[in-house]
Amino acid sequence: MTHPSPQGTPCWYELGTTDLDAAGRFYQSVIGWTVGDSGMPGMDYRLAGIGQAKVAGMMSTSEQEGPPPPNWTLYFAVDDCDATAAKVTAQKGSVCVPPTDIPGVGRFAILADPQGAVFAVLTPSGTPGPDDGQAFNPAGAGHGQWHELMTSDPKAAMTFYGNLFGWKPTDVFPMGPAGDYQLFAHHGNNIGGIMGLGGASDPAWLPYFGVPSAQAAVTAIQQGGGTVINGPMEVPGPAEIVAALDPQGACFAVVAPKAA
Repeated sequence: MTHPSPQGTPCWYELGTTDLDAAGRFYQSVIGWTVGDSGMPGMDYRLAGIGQAKVAGMMSTSEQEGPPPPNWTLYFAVDDCDATAAKVTAQKGSVCVPPTDIPGVGRFAILADPQGAVFAVLTPSGTPGPDDGQAFNPAGAGHGQWHELMTSDPKAAMTFYGNLFGWKPTDVFPMGPAGDYQLFAHHGNNIGGIMGLGGASDPAWLPYFGVPSAQAAVTAIQQGGGTVINGPMEVPGPAEIVAALDPQGACFAVVAPKAA
């Protein structure tokens, strides 16, 4: 995993899936990642990255309670995992996995906001290496570039995450019947947006990964057995986005420079 700071910085992306091998091949094709075993004792945990930078982890959902459907979980760096978990419950959120140590990595917790969207926090341990802290890079192909929350109460969610991470609301883009799209910034830089549920059945976070070409991503998604939900669609930047399901059903999105 990665070792970024400060509080509220996106720092890791984790896929829970029903087929690790198939998911690895799919994202290698769509995003260009190299996927390999992490070497974590007693657990088949895969690491996905671009170049030397590690961007995401992949694990099986089979031993998780439920088990949950395939999904992406977004991690945010925090200075104190336990204090953050306590603050979440104080704001009427919930703790899904209590603060837990990962030897050599740090202390993490999986949480849910008051509307039910799941996310995770990580307090890193040790000294970061030269390739750590690079999962989120808004200008890097193969990296996490944007973070979108679909929720039943966008205003309440903005207040919750603002209190928790110090995020600030910035520009608002009206989307007609779909309501407003509220951008939020971390240390002065926009890192994501909050919107109503739209077509989502439940509140959820959606990661956007950078790719060189939206159309090439569409082709790779379809050839790899995934499903394009929306796009390519032009957005300010200028850029193009595509939302999709991977072959196991996990929702993700990609963002690319606008095609000439």
